[in-house]
Amino acid sequence: MNAPFDSYVLLEGEKAEEALGKIAAELKTGTVIPYIGPGLTQLTPTEVPMTPETLAAFFGTKVALPKRAKGNCWASAQHIENMKHRSTVSTLMSQAFNDGIAPTPLHVYLASLQLPMIVDSWYDATMRSALEGRGDWGEIQGITRAGIGEDRWYRFYEADGTESTKEKADAWKTVLYKPHGSIAPAKNFLISDADYVEVLTEIDIQTPLPEAVKNRRSERSFLFVGCRFHDQLLRTYARQIMKRSTTTHHAIVDPAVLTKNELKFLTIQGIIPIALPIDRACEILIR
Repeated sequence: MNAPFDSYVLLEGEKAEEALGKIAAELKTGTVIPYIGPGLTQLTPTEVPMTPETLAAFFGTKVALPKRAKGNCWASAQHIENMKHRSTVSTLMSQAFNDGIAPTPLHVYLASLQLPMIVDSWYDATMRSALEGRGDWGEIQGITRAGIGEDRWYRFYEADGTESTKEKADAWKTVLYKPHGSIAPAKNFLISDADYVEVLTEIDIQTPLPEAVKNRRSERSFLFVGCRFHDQLLRTYARQIMKRSTTTHHAIVDPAVLTKNELKFLTIQGIIPIALPIDRACEILIR
């Protein structure tokens, strides 16, 4: 066991599988909210950038980036926005995420459960694709406030992609929450540093979070699947979305790649790491 785990619980082997089996049962009752990241979607082979680092690399193939921006997708997007206009950032994001990705078996399974909420922390539309065929769900997406001339932090979309309202969202069986935006249905992207300035200023008081999200997280726990927390922005969003939910959560992790900041975050936030390969974890969750 690695030293950073000495004062914390790391579930491995049979204990990990047993714990995840119990979480799978709770998932069916709607008491656990899946918080999925690009690490899940990566189980489907794709050329779409599925990490912040590969997205930054994609930007670097399109625009010459300064050293300070290389490897950081948010700083890369900000440089492009400064040098070439916001429309160029939007165009490149559309190019990066234009190709559809076949949902994994876990995406399909989650879509079948009629959960109160699913949080999806990346820009692809894979979870939306898995939900197609149902008409009782809708999507809430974070949006950039730059240049829209509106005092809005997010937009609502029906299952068919038409824009909706807060009142209708309250009645959805399942809310798909995309805090950073998505390629579909309207190409909303929170991606540049400037996009996040206002959000991070007010996120501690929860203003940028929709009421539907606040309501549906209450008395529920989170299961993180395919997520990393090696960037401060990712940690901030996860922490604020979890706020005022239950006190114990779980995350599927690979201990070999966890950073000290990730370990610290997991400990402070009461997230118990389950050390299982993600494909094995998916098998347990859907069996």
